[in-house]
Amino acid sequence: MHWRAKGLLQKLLGHMPGGEQAHYLLQKRFGGLRGFTREFEIKMDDWRLMASHLHDAGRPIAGARLFEIGSGWYPTFPLACYLGGAKQVITVDLHRHLKHDLLLECADHLAEHTALIAQACNVPETEVQRRQRRLSARLQQGDDLAAATDGVVIYQAPIDASCTALPTHGIDCVFSNSVLEHVEPAVVDGIYREAMRILVPGGIMFHSVNCGDHYAYVDHSINQLNYLKYSDHDWHRWDNAFLYQNRMRAYEFVDHAEAAGFDIVLNTECPREKRLAELAAMHVHPQFAHIPPERLCVTSIDFIGRTHLTGAAT
Repeated sequence: MHWRAKGLLQKLLGHMPGGEQAHYLLQKRFGGLRGFTREFEIKMDDWRLMASHLHDAGRPIAGARLFEIGSGWYPTFPLACYLGGAKQVITVDLHRHLKHDLLLECADHLAEHTALIAQACNVPETEVQRRQRRLSARLQQGDDLAAATDGVVIYQAPIDASCTALPTHGIDCVFSNSVLEHVEPAVVDGIYREAMRILVPGGIMFHSVNCGDHYAYVDHSINQLNYLKYSDHDWHRWDNAFLYQNRMRAYEFVDHAEAAGFDIVLNTECPREKRLAELAAMHVHPQFAHIPPERLCVTSIDFIGRTHLTGAAT
């Protein structure tokens, strides 16, 4: 599908009564939800990487109090954390997207990953298997997410992650996966400030950001740098309620975190030869001309920011 056609269709659906449900059905029939298993496997690999980064940063998942920004259609990360022994996982979304049928499918598919979860969280696999079986059974019998996880996983939507009602210094780790690239830059700063408030002293904030042009996933005639051809004014016509892209570059997410007071302890920013070549072969809009190519071309990044041990800002 041509990326412009998708952008216009999504913009139209965003202004129609019932547009959100229509968009969901289209995603199941033609989009990312069409192949649940493939998408789920990608999410689990992302979760494995997050668990590894958190472990290396001294904040293992087992026993942790976690806060996820952007629950999505089904809560893969929160459920994997629950199976791995997290003390609490609060997951929030600005809009209520969670679908019960996908939640059930997610819980069932986790049965195939109990060994991975056990290893990543350093807990016995028998315990992970026990939790998974109980989770699937309780969801099948009609329990909601909180009841099915004995109160560990709490889903809240609509909630603005930049302005929660959570207590100060009550969370060990704030995290997101492929979310911040869809948030307005000013709101990204608000999310960082709120994370600083709710994190315990020495707590960490982990974000995995996919900051390439997402239209490239449906239109293979373009690459993930395509949207850098356009000014903000021109790009606005393609942004929509279902696929807003802020076009922030990878380093900017880290710089903004530092400005909010976080100490950066992980930064995977790395220019790829393929992206550098793609950038050199295209016309970039002058508004991006001040950014060095090796920074402009980066389309994904994982980073961790840590609050000061002496106490977070309020």
